[in-house]
Amino acid sequence: MQDAKEEIRARLNIEDVVSEYVQLKRAGRNFKGLSPFTGEKTPSFFVSPEKNIWHDFSSNKGGDVFSFVMEVEGVDFRGALELLARRAGVELSDFDSKDAQKRAHQKKRILLAHELAVNYYQQSLIKNSHALEYVFKKRGLNKEAVETYKIGYSPDAGDALVRFLIKKGFSKQELSQAGLTNRFGGDLFRGRMMIPLMDGGGQVIGFTARLINDEPNAPKYLNTPQTPLYDKSRHVFGLSQAKEAIRKADYTVMVEGNLDVVSSYQAGVKQVVATAGTALTEHHLKALVRLSPNIKLAFDGDSAGLAATERAIAIAQNVGIELTIISLPDSAKDPDELIKQDPKLWSNTIDNDQPAVDWVIEQYYKREDLNAASGKRQFTTASLRLVQSLNDPVEQEHYLKIIAEHASTSIQSLKEKLNDGEGQGQKVLKKVTHVADSEADISAYQDNLLAVASIDMDARALLSDVNEEMFTTDDRKAVFKYLKNNDRPVSETPDDLKKIDTYVNIIILKADARYSGWSEKDRSLEAARLVRQLITEHKKQQKEKLIAELRQAEDADDDDKAAELRQELNQLIKEISRA
Repeated sequence: MQDAKEEIRARLNIEDVVSEYVQLKRAGRNFKGLSPFTGEKTPSFFVSPEKNIWHDFSSNKGGDVFSFVMEVEGVDFRGALELLARRAGVELSDFDSKDAQKRAHQKKRILLAHELAVNYYQQSLIKNSHALEYVFKKRGLNKEAVETYKIGYSPDAGDALVRFLIKKGFSKQELSQAGLTNRFGGDLFRGRMMIPLMDGGGQVIGFTARLINDEPNAPKYLNTPQTPLYDKSRHVFGLSQAKEAIRKADYTVMVEGNLDVVSSYQAGVKQVVATAGTALTEHHLKALVRLSPNIKLAFDGDSAGLAATERAIAIAQNVGIELTIISLPDSAKDPDELIKQDPKLWSNTIDNDQPAVDWVIEQYYKREDLNAASGKRQFTTASLRLVQSLNDPVEQEHYLKIIAEHASTSIQSLKEKLNDGEGQGQKVLKKVTHVADSEADISAYQDNLLAVASIDMDARALLSDVNEEMFTTDDRKAVFKYLKNNDRPVSETPDDLKKIDTYVNIIILKADARYSGWSEKDRSLEAARLVRQLITEHKKQQKEKLIAELRQAEDADDDDKAAELRQELNQLIKEISRA
């Protein structure tokens, strides 16, 4: 069932599942809400889309999407698996048979075929002077960009790649499944600059190919068709290369063309991705919101670009994204062209972004004649349709004032026209099935200590005063040992702790949600308090153990042993009282 579990996890966003039971609001990179397990009044329930985990500070429960459903629905793992499979459209029976192994093998073969194809195309580029001239001179790409995006060249021959891969042991059926061949069984890509399409982990799952000799009847760009690995409605071009830059900048620039991404990377603006030649979808935005809730769109300002932006605003509202628009100067039709003029112009344009709703209303304003009644009607109809898609009533009120000023009308008139958008009820949440309350985790403070020590080196230094045996679970002991032996902040699960990835991610979430905003002094004081608590609690446990041993010695009339234990016990009681 591991393959089924991973397939479900890939199709579902944890925040979407949790939001059916908990009213979530964005809190930086995370979401927070009231605990569904306790009667708290202050939100302490957090969801991390980036880590794919949740944690409830009030009950110290946490885990992945499966553990959440198990808790709220009161079902076992199989029950949660079946429920989420239905939601994700996954047929579990497919994973109970040999078909699952067959599909897994097929995907591995496609990945290998693509990897070999990338190497082949890169070697072909090096050997072809005409292709080199196109890539480096005409397109103006440099060596770093070509290497980073693994750009190559497909020879203008009938089946050069096919013959190469068949020699490597692939069948024509496998190459067809990989999307590398045409309907005649020859190479799909010929005489083109090859730009690999990679998933978030950097694995090549397809290609986009640009003709280097424009031909009248040939498409300028050609993309890999739908395959078991590649789905254009979900794929974000350049994500694997842009991830770290997006986290650092705390925003994503989304453009339309793949080469716009490559040119921007080359110009030093690396937090840029593209929609890979398709309309922007909720899947695209959900892949990005995990890294940052802020997205800047650089779409065309024509009618198609306006329509795309309107759709994007509605989707962004559902996903929890703050959307702004980058308007290119008239001198450039796309970012690639602007960068060729001057890379600084591109950076300046990005910095001068405008809230998406403001930009769209401005386009409506320019398009209609507001001196005519019909123009006012069309302008307000389009603008109010946009306002109606906004979730926040304060934001709606803000834009109603702007629309009223543009149309020289009253807000009351606009509200009457908007009546279909008013009075929308709050989302109805699913009822949480409360299972029998579990005992409170009296050792939750140990997680807090590990969390603060994971991000603060002064706090980590205090771990020298404690030892592994003071921690109550194997997971806690493993994280403690790692922290004690390493001197880097933990923002991702280290290789040494991959086996307890979910627990480590909960610790990272705790560190981010609870301690990231604290001063170094406050974190050190908190760590010192928690270390004292850990030592004291450990001594109390030792005390209980000594009392039990003393009773056994007394029952056995072992006076010498009893005397020794009383001495140890008295010393321990004194230490506890001084703590």
